Amino acid sequence: MARVSQEHLDARRRQILDGAARCFARNGFHATSMQDVLAEVGLSAGAVYRYFRGKEELIGAIATEAFAGIRSAFEEASRATPPPTPDVLLGAVLRLFLEERIEGADRQAFARLIVQVWTETLRNEQLAGTLSEGYHGMRVAWTRLVTAYRENGLLRADVPSDHVARTLIATAQGFIAQQALFGDVSVEVLEDGLRGLMSMSMPEGDVPIG
Repeated sequence: MARVSQEHLDARRRQILDGAARCFARNGFHATSMQDVLAEVGLSAGAVYRYFRGKEELIGAIATEAFAGIRSAFEEASRATPPPTPDVLLGAVLRLFLEERIEGADRQAFARLIVQVWTETLRNEQLAGTLSEGYHGMRVAWTRLVTAYRENGLLRADVPSDHVARTLIATAQGFIAQQALFGDVSVEVLEDGLRGLMSMSMPEGDVPIG
């Protein structure tokens, strides 16, 4: 019997993950059965269960992959000199996940899939661990990036890097939530809004509140 190449195995795994993601995005995790996934990808149960033992493993794999991709983009950006500003970086990462990867109306469905992953962590301890690990990784990557901003003279020094990092992560999460709930939210809106906020300055003589 001919040995199956690793390239073939990777392509089949990709096929299954993409098909499962489409099903979950359309109907939600709980309304989607493994039979729905099998029909979507056009494979037998044996072929799919060779890679994933069930729906929970599929959900976990999709979540892990999403976090890894975003974290990688942030880490790469932190190595640039000077590092890209938040509007450029967040715009590039979100455009990759919500526009280049997904076409048209499916972008809202994909954003809903991400929100479903977040809510699913409230009942799934294993997935909650994946989310926590991914969030910690993004905080570390963003903190390095914020440190790079400071070292390049782009950011004031009196605010902890982790505080800025968590705020930027919250900005990305809020944008995804808007896309999931309302749709038709272009990445350009986020970029323009961030540029506007970044352009603010305190008038001379005014004292910040707090």
